[in-house]
Amino acid sequence: MRVAIVHDWLYTIGGAERVLQEMLACYPDADVFCLFDFLKPEDRAKIGLKSTQTSFLQKLPFVKRSHRVFLPLMPIAIEQLDLSPYDLIISSSYAVAKGVLTGPDQLHVSYVHSPIRYAWDLQHTYLARNPNPITSFLARPLLHWLRVWDTRTAHGPDMMIANSHFVARRIRKVYGRKAKVLYPPVLLSTRSEPLPKKGHFLAASRLVPYKNIEAIVRAFAELPDQQLVVAGDGPEGARLRKIAGPNVTFAGFVSDGALRELMATARAFVFAAEEDFGIISVEAQSEGTPVLALGKGGSCETVVDGRTGLFFDTPEPSAIAACVRQFLTREAEFTPENCREQAARFSADRFRDDLRAYVAETISAYTSSSVGYVPGNRFSTESR
Repeated sequence: MRVAIVHDWLYTIGGAERVLQEMLACYPDADVFCLFDFLKPEDRAKIGLKSTQTSFLQKLPFVKRSHRVFLPLMPIAIEQLDLSPYDLIISSSYAVAKGVLTGPDQLHVSYVHSPIRYAWDLQHTYLARNPNPITSFLARPLLHWLRVWDTRTAHGPDMMIANSHFVARRIRKVYGRKAKVLYPPVLLSTRSEPLPKKGHFLAASRLVPYKNIEAIVRAFAELPDQQLVVAGDGPEGARLRKIAGPNVTFAGFVSDGALRELMATARAFVFAAEEDFGIISVEAQSEGTPVLALGKGGSCETVVDGRTGLFFDTPEPSAIAACVRQFLTREAEFTPENCREQAARFSADRFRDDLRAYVAETISAYTSSSVGYVPGNRFSTESR
């Protein structure tokens, strides 16, 4: 059985690339396809990626520096990838990967991190962040066309997998399809004992508007006796440093090891973004640290309110500050053991086992006459 794995694009290591890493662990002989690949050699080694086959976007100028400018070409580019020699196609899609072209005797299983957020329910949020009226005006017809294409290609995969129940609901609403939920793999802590707490709260992410780091920074202006460390960098960095009080420290970009130590020694991890899943909050719990999170999106599935963390209702400074105050009165209730136990539900081993089992189950169903068996099907016993 020839297997192809399709990923949107490769230029940095994030949550989607960790999923790709585990897919490759499940199917080490699979060929990997993507729109473009600019990963550094050390990053390729991290996820076990040997080589990729890319689209024509790889050769276009400025793609490496400004790939989002080429969004109008991405649907066309993904459709040019020739997957005809493969029996099983697994797409890992947060943009256009699920839109690859496959035939009736090929099985396509799509792991959907989310329907294209900036084209669907978050369109108005993204456009509101762009103050240029001309850019906003031009973007609207483009996003409309992208929605039409995204809806049409939603019928291509034989089966869909969602990375959370939150995303499964979005898939049902946008595509009208049911999706099996398979939580993404999380790199859990390997510490035998938790590190001593140092008294700080931690926020960590790329410093971009939708992560709501500004609301966290302003919340700690209302908590002058509490220390906040912000790890990460991004376009919002300079502005956030200007509005931060003396009790807020910006660590900038930190290595994975340094970030995990900041997590392990923090009193709590503060997470104010509405994420589809939110791997980083699970990583914090695996270090024995409770999470104070926005009670929306994937956090509702990864944090147990009152046991491994607390929720606040809105990403507003006052709500976050109130949540921190509540945590301070109940801090002893949140044990490292409970946090690590919750995080263990999202291990990489569990992801690999569940993915293999689901694909095998899907192949079995695909070969049965009840789902439209066709003579010559690559998976059928008759054609072997």
